[in-house]
Amino acid sequence: MRAQHLIRLTVVGLMVLWGIASLVPGLTPLSRPPAVLPIPWFGWFSVPGLVLFVAAGLMMFRLHRMRRSAILVSLVTAYALLAEAMVAGMSQLNWHLSWWEWHILLTLAFVFVAYSAYLQFRREGSSAGLFDSVALSATVEKIQAQYEQALEELVDHVRRGTKLPAVRLAGRFQLTEGQAAVLDRAGEALASERELSERLSALVDVGTQTKVRLAESDLLTGALERVRQVYGDVRIGLVSDGRVSIGSREYTFSGTTPVRRDGLITYPLTVKGHLAGALEVPVGRTTQDEALSATLASQLSIALENARLYAELDTLFRQYMSPDVASRLLADPGQAALGGELRELTALFADLKGFTTFSERVAPGEIVEMLNRYHTAAVPCILDNGGTIVQFVGDALLALFNAPAAQDDHALAACTAALAMQEAATKVAADGWPTFRVGVNTGMALVGNIGSPELRGFNAMGDAVNVAARLQGLAEPGTVVIGSTTLAQVSTAEARPLGPLRLKGKEQEVEAFVLTRIIRA
Repeated sequence: MRAQHLIRLTVVGLMVLWGIASLVPGLTPLSRPPAVLPIPWFGWFSVPGLVLFVAAGLMMFRLHRMRRSAILVSLVTAYALLAEAMVAGMSQLNWHLSWWEWHILLTLAFVFVAYSAYLQFRREGSSAGLFDSVALSATVEKIQAQYEQALEELVDHVRRGTKLPAVRLAGRFQLTEGQAAVLDRAGEALASERELSERLSALVDVGTQTKVRLAESDLLTGALERVRQVYGDVRIGLVSDGRVSIGSREYTFSGTTPVRRDGLITYPLTVKGHLAGALEVPVGRTTQDEALSATLASQLSIALENARLYAELDTLFRQYMSPDVASRLLADPGQAALGGELRELTALFADLKGFTTFSERVAPGEIVEMLNRYHTAAVPCILDNGGTIVQFVGDALLALFNAPAAQDDHALAACTAALAMQEAATKVAADGWPTFRVGVNTGMALVGNIGSPELRGFNAMGDAVNVAARLQGLAEPGTVVIGSTTLAQVSTAEARPLGPLRLKGKEQEVEAFVLTRIIRA
């Protein structure tokens, strides 16, 4: 196959030379009359040709038995005619009557092959592969390998959604111009479909990134990183000092109408109906690109508005309740309904021993300063261990563990938070300030929203919570007292027993312990 052009030129060259030697008068002995050319053995030169034609005919017949084809039948017939032509010319010179018979047989052989090729062309609609059946098995295997390689290339282009090299593939598959054009259009359609799918996927991803407590800068950074993968060099500019600019380009908008400039289309980003920024998108290739870009701008406007709304809620909402409760209410407002459920939890009560005496002898401003410093030190200890603060009552606070957010080791988390609170409180305490005392207890309690339709709050009620409050009242300043149910769930706790205690409102005595430390593995 690699030397096919050289072989064809060689055969054509030999035919031209043989024609010149046979037909030009006086050039060679082949063109002279028989009286001038007394060489009777000259006809034996036709024997090798006869043998080769017979061998070629047998090879074509063998291939026909393996792969039925009209071309193979015509070639077997053509080789038989060519062999007969060689026999006809063995005993005569070119200028005798047999010379014309020889050429007629040659012409019939090639006409028969051409007619078979024409029939196959009419049936297949293409000249590609007319003589594929003539190929030997080794050649067929090479062609199949090339086809497999070309198909892999085609599949790879389809998978990646890039434009198909139809001209090159047409040459490898022997396609007609019309088939190549269809393949090219199909490739463009597939690429456009893939691009559309990827852009729609980016829009969905931008929507999913609008999460509670996600900062505006993080939102825009994540959105830009995602959309640039499919939309190109997308840029965002936010309003600053009443103006919107991206790089050196400043934009003004008339309503929601986009601005087209320098191969870019820019859409306004709005928050609560007011201009908040601009989105630059490269002009696309397809008719859907502009609609998709407008949808992207709308999606980013919604995301930006949500981010700013959540930032406001952090100030107006979250700072008045525990982050876990706020997050659950933002995600599902239906959880604010009155009612509750019974579940196991660990309650932590803490207050300041000597607060009443301290508040009687100092100014109100100093009381507020003292409470804020204590709670600033204590609150992170609770939140960092997964607790939820449900009440601040003067100098006291109530925190719950395993409610509303589920915790596997809620008793351990509450004990860890209590010890951390005492350690943090000692660092902020001043001379004459009261001291924290903490009570912790584990058990079943009713957890939910308690109050009225007009005003409600998240809280817990039950014996476990009451016992925690009583243990806190018995604790010495600077200590943590836990119940037996809590100690039973914290195997790594070191505690000093206080013995059976009678608590207010309890008929039976309660075992209590002073928690000293948590042993870390």
